[in-house]
Amino acid sequence: MKISCSEYKKGPALDELISPQGEPHALAQNLCHFFSTLPENELAERVSAVDKAIMTAGITFTVYTEAGNIDRAWPFDVIPRMIDGKEWAHVSQGLKQRLTALNMFITDLYNEQNIVRDGIFPLEVLAESKNFRPACKGVTPPYGVWAHICGTDLVRHADGRFYVLEDNLRVPSGVSYMIENRQLMKRLFPEVFKHYLVQPVDDYTAQLYDTLAALSPRPGTRPVIAVLTPGIFNSAYFEHSYLAQQMGAELVEGKDLIVPDDDCVYMKTIDGLKRVDVIYRRIDDDFLDPEVFREDSVLGVPGLMRAWKSGNVGIANAPGAGVADDKVVYAFVPEIIRYYLSEEPILPNVPSYLCMYEADREYVLANLDKLVVKPANESGGYGMLIGPQSSAEEQQKFARLIRANPRNYMAQPTLSLSTAPTLCDGGIAPRHVDLRPFVLQSKGLYATAGGLTRVALREGSLVVNSSQGGGSKDTWVVEGLL
Repeated sequence: MKISCSEYKKGPALDELISPQGEPHALAQNLCHFFSTLPENELAERVSAVDKAIMTAGITFTVYTEAGNIDRAWPFDVIPRMIDGKEWAHVSQGLKQRLTALNMFITDLYNEQNIVRDGIFPLEVLAESKNFRPACKGVTPPYGVWAHICGTDLVRHADGRFYVLEDNLRVPSGVSYMIENRQLMKRLFPEVFKHYLVQPVDDYTAQLYDTLAALSPRPGTRPVIAVLTPGIFNSAYFEHSYLAQQMGAELVEGKDLIVPDDDCVYMKTIDGLKRVDVIYRRIDDDFLDPEVFREDSVLGVPGLMRAWKSGNVGIANAPGAGVADDKVVYAFVPEIIRYYLSEEPILPNVPSYLCMYEADREYVLANLDKLVVKPANESGGYGMLIGPQSSAEEQQKFARLIRANPRNYMAQPTLSLSTAPTLCDGGIAPRHVDLRPFVLQSKGLYATAGGLTRVALREGSLVVNSSQGGGSKDTWVVEGLL
């Protein structure tokens, strides 16, 4: 196995490291030189060491197949992705602007609904929202923040700009892999860091702790923080346990918690009950509290909503935050930013067609072979139609689905996602990538330096989700050369 940038054949899409002339971008020249001069046997040994380190650390994810759910080692590509620090400063500002406006939007929806009365946001979209929680009406959580952790998916188009593909405000995942990717690179390819001033990502868990601690109802005392997980069979369980360990938080399941008559949350321990101040929940609203949501849930905690609404426990992300995690709501985010902040959006949306509108719907139905069609509330890349890669039968199926429930579908043009050199079958080949940075908000705002670069490992594929076989890269935000 040998990496040779001179032999790399980039595809038609914009490439993150290699110019249209086949030369490394200025930022990537030292990186390409390092990998090109690394002896073939040494590169193979280091890649093997990476794979062993992943297995030893138990860094896994779940692939969902027809045969069942399969736990697999995290697929990690050793060629990092590089982003200029000045460009990232602009993107980071846009991410913070977006989350600030979305949290103001959620507060408004559960209270005065001024944005609806002023005709900016359609009542019909709110009325048919699957993630609007009536139990949250009249609530304003601390700092007016509902989505404390947001994973925003970005794609780089052929014009070189980053576009927002979607906002993940319910239970965003993947940040532990971002951190582990960096640790793997530093341990096994330390020399390459000597050439670059790379912004760190290992401060994330400290920032997450501070974000959560600010929600404690008992200021002045060290808060008891718990990560609420569905359990070991959840696809993101590695991340749940990783973040709990890194923050010094308790890792709990619903059965470990209880809410007695005082409307406080307690953890069961061998020494008796211990009060919990903040819950970082990694389960969906539907399963959070069987007294309020699904009665058959065994994952949540009876009475948890009572405790939260009484101000006796902080919950991140807050129940009901998912009302803004809707691919139809996404299309209104530029107007949401203008309405609440009186600012122009820093980061552009991907142009979108809403099937609830007749003109948009007819255009989508006539162009299913060219568009990407998404249901409003699915995640993980499920339930989508990628028009250029779809069959006539699949297009007919989606036409029926759209006509039956127009509110539930939106469509976007098939973007030319950028590519990055990726190790494939003993050589390097271009593979499409996206980027999921993470933004935190409570008392303050924080955005990661870069984020989790996800890679569509199959040739030509645009689906980067790990649950469907995607991989990842370390993402370097480079401040300068050393």
